[in-house]
Amino acid sequence: MRAMVLEKPQQPLVLRDVPKPKPGPGQLLVRVATCAVCRTDLHVVDGELPDPKLPLILGHQIVGRIEQIGDHVDSFSVDERVGIPWLGWTDGECVYCRSSRENLCDRARFTGYTIDGGYADFVVADARFCFRLPEQYSDVDVAPLLCAGMLGYRSYRKTGDAHRLGIYGFGNAAHLIAQIAIYQGREIFAFARPGDKAGQESARKLGTTWAGGSDEMPPKQLDAAIIFAPVGALVPAALRALAKGGTVVCGGIHMSDIPSFPYADLWGERTICSVANLTRRDGEEFLDIAPRVPVRTETETFPLEEANTALDRFRSGGLDGSAVLVASPIS
Repeated sequence: MRAMVLEKPQQPLVLRDVPKPKPGPGQLLVRVATCAVCRTDLHVVDGELPDPKLPLILGHQIVGRIEQIGDHVDSFSVDERVGIPWLGWTDGECVYCRSSRENLCDRARFTGYTIDGGYADFVVADARFCFRLPEQYSDVDVAPLLCAGMLGYRSYRKTGDAHRLGIYGFGNAAHLIAQIAIYQGREIFAFARPGDKAGQESARKLGTTWAGGSDEMPPKQLDAAIIFAPVGALVPAALRALAKGGTVVCGGIHMSDIPSFPYADLWGERTICSVANLTRRDGEEFLDIAPRVPVRTETETFPLEEANTALDRFRSGGLDGSAVLVASPIS
Protein backbone atom coordinates (compact mmCIF):
# COMPACT_ATOMS: atom_id res chain seq x y z
CA MET A 1 0.00 0.00 0.00
CA ARG A 2 1.00 3.64 -0.36
CA ALA A 3 2.09 5.55 2.73
CA MET A 4 3.67 8.94 3.40
CA VAL A 5 6.42 8.06 5.85
CA LEU A 6 8.41 10.21 8.27
CA GLU A 7 11.88 8.67 8.42
CA LYS A 8 13.49 11.42 10.47
CA PRO A 9 12.18 14.62 12.10
CA GLN A 10 12.82 17.86 10.25
CA GLN A 11 12.79 16.05 6.92
CA PRO A 12 9.97 15.81 4.33
CA LEU A 13 7.73 12.76 4.31
CA VAL A 14 8.61 10.11 1.75
CA LEU A 15 6.08 8.23 -0.40
CA ARG A 16 6.70 4.51 0.18
CA ASP A 17 5.14 1.21 -0.85
CA VAL A 18 4.80 -0.59 2.49
CA PRO A 19 3.13 -3.86 3.52
CA LYS A 20 -0.60 -3.70 4.12
CA PRO A 21 -1.17 -4.16 7.87
CA LYS A 22 -3.22 -6.99 9.34
CA PRO A 23 -5.63 -6.56 12.25
CA GLY A 24 -4.76 -8.36 15.45
CA PRO A 25 -7.19 -9.31 18.22
CA GLY A 26 -9.41 -6.36 19.11
CA GLN A 27 -8.38 -4.40 16.03
CA LEU A 28 -9.96 -3.16 12.80
CA LEU A 29 -8.33 -2.87 9.39
CA VAL A 30 -9.67 0.33 7.84
CA ARG A 31 -9.37 1.46 4.24
CA VAL A 32 -8.57 5.16 4.58
CA ALA A 33 -10.80 7.58 2.68
CA THR A 34 -9.56 10.84 4.19
CA CYS A 35 -7.19 12.06 6.88
CA ALA A 36 -7.17 15.66 8.04
CA VAL A 37 -3.87 17.39 8.77
CA CYS A 38 -3.37 18.65 12.33
CA ARG A 39 -0.97 21.08 13.97
CA THR A 40 0.26 18.14 16.04
CA ASP A 41 1.48 16.55 12.80
CA LEU A 42 3.65 19.63 12.31
CA HIS A 43 4.99 19.34 15.86
CA VAL A 44 6.00 15.72 15.13
CA VAL A 45 7.57 16.50 11.74
CA ASP A 46 9.40 19.53 13.11
CA GLY A 47 10.87 17.55 16.01
CA GLU A 48 8.98 19.46 18.72
CA LEU A 49 7.43 16.29 20.19
CA PRO A 50 9.93 13.75 21.56
CA ASP A 51 10.44 10.11 20.67
CA PRO A 52 8.02 9.43 17.83
CA LYS A 53 7.89 5.92 16.43
CA LEU A 54 10.28 5.88 13.47
CA PRO A 55 9.73 5.26 10.65
CA LEU A 56 6.26 6.70 11.20
CA ILE A 57 3.06 7.08 9.22
CA LEU A 58 1.48 10.32 10.46
CA GLY A 59 -2.19 11.19 10.74
CA HIS A 60 -4.83 10.95 13.47
CA GLN A 61 -8.01 12.43 11.99
CA ILE A 62 -8.83 9.36 9.94
CA VAL A 63 -12.07 8.50 8.16
CA GLY A 64 -12.54 5.20 6.38
CA ARG A 65 -14.46 1.96 6.03
CA ILE A 66 -13.77 -1.30 7.80
CA GLU A 67 -12.20 -3.88 5.50
CA GLN A 68 -11.39 -6.61 8.03
CA ILE A 69 -12.21 -7.27 11.67
CA GLY A 70 -9.84 -8.93 14.13
CA ASP A 71 -10.80 -11.54 16.70
CA HIS A 72 -12.84 -10.57 19.76
CA VAL A 73 -14.55 -7.58 18.07
CA ASP A 74 -18.33 -7.75 17.87
CA SER A 75 -19.25 -4.05 17.93
CA PHE A 76 -18.55 -3.23 14.26
CA SER A 77 -19.36 -4.61 10.81
CA VAL A 78 -17.35 -4.84 7.61
CA ASP A 79 -17.82 -1.75 5.38
CA GLU A 80 -19.04 0.36 8.31
CA ARG A 81 -17.64 3.91 8.32
CA VAL A 82 -15.51 4.83 11.34
CA GLY A 83 -13.35 7.65 12.59
CA ILE A 84 -9.96 7.09 14.24
CA PRO A 85 -8.65 9.80 16.61
CA TRP A 86 -5.40 10.73 18.38
CA LEU A 87 -5.88 8.49 21.43
CA GLY A 88 -5.24 5.02 20.04
CA TRP A 89 -4.81 2.72 23.06
CA THR A 90 -4.77 2.75 26.86
CA ASP A 91 -4.12 -0.04 29.34
CA GLY A 92 -7.53 0.25 31.02
CA GLU A 93 -6.00 -0.75 34.35
CA CYS A 94 -4.06 2.22 35.78
CA VAL A 95 -5.38 4.73 38.30
CA TYR A 96 -6.12 7.20 35.51
CA CYS A 97 -8.06 4.74 33.36
CA ARG A 98 -10.03 3.52 36.37
CA SER A 99 -11.01 7.08 37.34
CA SER A 100 -12.37 8.21 33.93
CA ARG A 101 -9.10 9.93 33.06
CA GLU A 102 -7.84 7.59 30.37
CA ASN A 103 -6.35 10.59 28.55
CA LEU A 104 -3.63 10.66 31.24
CA CYS A 105 -2.72 6.95 31.02
CA ASP A 106 1.07 6.64 31.33
CA ARG A 107 1.13 3.77 28.83
CA ALA A 108 -1.19 5.39 26.27
CA ARG A 109 -0.39 5.12 22.58
CA PHE A 110 -1.22 7.79 20.05
CA THR A 111 -2.27 7.47 16.43
CA GLY A 112 0.23 8.99 14.03
CA TYR A 113 2.84 9.44 16.78
CA THR A 114 3.62 6.24 18.67
CA ILE A 115 1.54 4.00 16.37
CA ASP A 116 1.11 4.34 12.61
CA GLY A 117 -1.67 6.62 11.42
CA GLY A 118 -3.70 7.54 8.39
CA TYR A 119 -1.39 9.13 5.81
CA ALA A 120 -1.77 5.81 3.97
CA ASP A 121 -4.20 3.59 2.08
CA PHE A 122 -4.90 1.41 5.13
CA VAL A 123 -4.54 1.62 8.90
CA VAL A 124 -5.16 -0.75 11.81
CA ALA A 125 -6.77 0.61 14.96
CA ASP A 126 -8.00 -0.63 18.33
CA ALA A 127 -11.75 -1.04 17.90
CA ARG A 128 -12.36 0.39 21.38
CA PHE A 129 -11.07 3.78 20.25
CA CYS A 130 -12.92 4.02 16.94
CA PHE A 131 -16.03 6.16 16.54
CA ARG A 132 -19.16 5.82 14.46
CA LEU A 133 -19.58 9.06 12.53
CA PRO A 134 -22.70 11.18 11.94
CA GLU A 135 -24.16 10.41 8.52
CA GLN A 136 -24.79 14.11 7.85
CA TYR A 137 -21.08 14.67 7.19
CA SER A 138 -19.09 13.68 4.12
CA ASP A 139 -15.74 11.90 4.49
CA VAL A 140 -13.94 15.20 3.87
CA ASP A 141 -16.04 17.38 6.16
CA VAL A 142 -16.05 15.00 9.12
CA ALA A 143 -12.28 14.43 9.22
CA PRO A 144 -11.34 17.69 11.05
CA LEU A 145 -13.88 16.88 13.77
CA LEU A 146 -11.70 13.99 14.96
CA CYS A 147 -9.03 16.18 16.57
CA ALA A 148 -9.64 19.90 16.10
CA GLY A 149 -13.21 19.18 17.14
CA MET A 150 -12.73 16.56 19.86
CA LEU A 151 -9.68 18.06 21.57
CA GLY A 152 -11.19 21.50 21.15
CA TYR A 153 -14.32 20.20 22.84
CA ARG A 154 -12.30 18.91 25.81
CA SER A 155 -10.76 22.38 26.12
CA TYR A 156 -14.24 23.88 25.97
CA ARG A 157 -15.49 21.53 28.71
CA LYS A 158 -12.68 22.76 30.95
CA THR A 159 -14.21 26.28 30.88
CA GLY A 160 -17.25 25.06 32.81
CA ASP A 161 -20.23 27.39 32.62
CA ALA A 162 -18.24 30.48 31.56
CA HIS A 163 -20.51 32.89 29.73
CA ARG A 164 -17.89 35.29 28.34
CA LEU A 165 -15.32 33.08 26.64
CA GLY A 166 -12.13 34.26 24.97
CA ILE A 167 -10.47 32.14 22.27
CA TYR A 168 -6.85 32.89 21.36
CA GLY A 169 -5.59 31.50 18.07
CA PHE A 170 -8.58 31.48 15.76
CA GLY A 171 -7.73 28.46 13.61
CA ASN A 172 -9.52 25.19 12.92
CA ALA A 173 -10.31 24.19 16.51
CA ALA A 174 -11.51 27.68 17.39
CA HIS A 175 -13.87 27.82 14.42
CA LEU A 176 -15.47 24.53 15.42
CA ILE A 177 -15.78 25.20 19.15
CA ALA A 178 -17.02 28.78 18.68
CA GLN A 179 -19.98 27.38 16.76
CA ILE A 180 -20.96 25.16 19.69
CA ALA A 181 -20.45 27.94 22.25
CA ILE A 182 -22.57 30.41 20.29
CA TYR A 183 -25.24 27.73 19.79
CA GLN A 184 -25.31 27.34 23.58
CA GLY A 185 -25.77 31.09 24.11
CA ARG A 186 -22.27 32.08 25.19
CA GLU A 187 -20.47 35.27 24.23
CA ILE A 188 -17.28 34.64 22.26
CA PHE A 189 -14.35 37.04 22.17
CA ALA A 190 -11.98 36.06 19.35
CA PHE A 191 -8.27 36.88 19.38
CA ALA A 192 -6.42 36.51 16.07
CA ARG A 193 -2.81 37.37 15.27
CA PRO A 194 -2.15 41.13 15.52
CA GLY A 195 -3.00 42.71 12.18
CA ASP A 196 -4.84 39.63 10.89
CA LYS A 197 -7.93 41.44 9.69
CA ALA A 198 -9.07 38.45 7.63
CA GLY A 199 -8.95 36.21 10.70
CA GLN A 200 -10.92 38.72 12.72
CA GLU A 201 -13.54 39.04 9.99
CA SER A 202 -13.82 35.26 9.75
CA ALA A 203 -14.55 35.15 13.49
CA ARG A 204 -17.18 37.87 13.21
CA LYS A 205 -18.98 35.92 10.48
CA LEU A 206 -19.47 33.10 12.99
CA GLY A 207 -21.34 35.49 15.28
CA THR A 208 -18.68 36.32 17.84
CA THR A 209 -19.40 39.18 20.22
CA TRP A 210 -16.01 40.77 19.54
CA ALA A 211 -12.93 40.06 17.44
CA GLY A 212 -9.52 41.69 17.70
CA GLY A 213 -5.80 41.04 17.90
CA SER A 214 -4.12 38.96 20.58
CA ASP A 215 -2.30 42.15 21.64
CA GLU A 216 -5.61 43.83 22.53
CA MET A 217 -7.78 43.71 25.63
CA PRO A 218 -11.42 42.67 25.18
CA PRO A 219 -14.16 45.22 25.96
CA LYS A 220 -15.36 43.06 28.89
CA GLN A 221 -13.56 40.85 31.38
CA LEU A 222 -13.66 37.18 30.43
CA ASP A 223 -14.97 34.33 32.55
CA ALA A 224 -12.56 31.94 30.82
CA ALA A 225 -10.17 31.76 27.89
CA ILE A 226 -8.91 28.95 25.66
CA ILE A 227 -5.51 29.26 23.99
CA PHE A 228 -5.24 27.16 20.84
CA ALA A 229 -2.15 28.91 19.47
CA PRO A 230 1.13 27.28 20.63
CA VAL A 231 2.41 30.62 21.94
CA GLY A 232 3.34 30.75 25.62
CA ALA A 233 3.29 34.57 25.71
CA LEU A 234 -0.50 34.42 25.28
CA VAL A 235 -0.93 32.91 28.77
CA PRO A 236 -0.11 36.13 30.69
CA ALA A 237 -2.11 38.11 28.13
CA ALA A 238 -5.16 35.92 28.70
CA LEU A 239 -4.76 36.11 32.48
CA ARG A 240 -4.89 39.90 32.31
CA ALA A 241 -8.19 39.65 30.42
CA LEU A 242 -9.82 37.38 33.02
CA ALA A 243 -12.28 38.29 35.73
CA LYS A 244 -11.54 36.96 39.20
CA GLY A 245 -12.12 33.22 39.45
CA GLY A 246 -11.55 32.76 35.71
CA THR A 247 -9.59 29.99 34.00
CA VAL A 248 -7.06 29.98 31.16
CA VAL A 249 -7.13 26.65 29.31
CA CYS A 250 -4.06 25.77 27.22
CA GLY A 251 -5.54 23.59 24.51
CA GLY A 252 -2.47 22.32 22.64
CA ILE A 253 -0.04 19.43 23.07
CA HIS A 254 2.96 21.75 22.60
CA MET A 255 3.53 25.40 23.52
CA SER A 256 6.53 27.70 23.60
CA ASP A 257 7.79 28.71 27.04
CA ILE A 258 5.49 30.85 29.15
CA PRO A 259 7.23 34.09 30.17
CA SER A 260 7.21 35.23 33.79
CA PHE A 261 4.37 37.47 34.92
CA PRO A 262 3.36 39.28 38.13
CA TYR A 263 1.59 37.21 40.73
CA ALA A 264 -1.07 39.92 40.77
CA ASP A 265 -2.22 38.71 37.33
CA LEU A 266 -2.93 35.26 38.78
CA TRP A 267 -4.28 36.38 42.13
CA GLY A 268 -8.03 36.46 42.64
CA GLU A 269 -8.32 32.67 42.27
CA ARG A 270 -7.56 32.71 38.57
CA THR A 271 -6.24 29.39 37.31
CA ILE A 272 -4.24 27.96 34.41
CA CYS A 273 -4.76 24.40 33.18
CA SER A 274 -3.57 22.31 30.27
CA VAL A 275 -5.50 19.81 28.17
CA ALA A 276 -3.93 16.43 27.48
CA ASN A 277 -5.32 14.24 24.70
CA LEU A 278 -8.98 13.27 24.90
CA THR A 279 -11.24 10.63 26.38
CA ARG A 280 -13.77 8.55 24.49
CA ARG A 281 -16.46 10.41 26.40
CA ASP A 282 -15.22 13.70 24.91
CA GLY A 283 -15.44 12.23 21.42
CA GLU A 284 -18.90 10.76 21.92
CA GLU A 285 -20.32 13.98 23.38
CA PHE A 286 -18.81 16.09 20.62
CA LEU A 287 -20.08 13.84 17.82
CA ASP A 288 -23.53 13.96 19.43
CA ILE A 289 -23.77 17.75 19.58
CA ALA A 290 -21.92 18.63 16.34
CA PRO A 291 -24.70 17.65 13.91
CA ARG A 292 -27.34 19.37 16.05
CA VAL A 293 -25.65 22.79 15.85
CA PRO A 294 -24.72 21.91 13.07
CA VAL A 295 -20.96 22.46 13.27
CA ARG A 296 -19.63 23.25 9.80
CA THR A 297 -16.08 22.66 8.65
CA GLU A 298 -14.11 24.49 5.99
CA THR A 299 -11.68 22.25 4.14
CA GLU A 300 -9.10 22.18 1.39
CA THR A 301 -8.28 18.76 -0.09
CA PHE A 302 -4.96 17.32 -1.26
CA PRO A 303 -4.10 13.92 -2.76
CA LEU A 304 -2.32 11.64 -0.30
CA GLU A 305 0.99 12.01 -2.13
CA GLU A 306 0.86 15.80 -1.65
CA ALA A 307 1.01 15.55 2.16
CA ASN A 308 4.23 17.60 2.27
CA THR A 309 2.53 20.42 0.36
CA ALA A 310 -0.38 20.38 2.82
CA LEU A 311 2.00 20.47 5.80
CA ASP A 312 4.01 23.34 4.28
CA ARG A 313 0.86 25.32 3.58
CA PHE A 314 -0.32 24.72 7.15
CA ARG A 315 3.04 25.82 8.56
CA SER A 316 3.01 29.06 6.55
CA GLY A 317 -0.62 29.91 7.32
CA GLY A 318 -1.57 29.55 3.66
CA LEU A 319 -4.60 27.27 4.00
CA ASP A 320 -8.24 28.12 3.44
CA GLY A 321 -9.67 25.84 6.11
CA SER A 322 -8.48 22.43 7.30
CA ALA A 323 -6.19 20.48 5.00
CA VAL A 324 -7.63 17.02 4.27
CA LEU A 325 -5.67 14.28 2.50
CA VAL A 326 -7.72 12.07 0.19
CA ALA A 327 -6.49 8.49 -0.06
CA SER A 328 -9.41 6.72 -1.79
CA PRO A 329 -12.84 7.52 -3.30
CA ILE A 330 -14.89 9.51 -0.79
CA SER A 331 -18.53 9.75 0.16
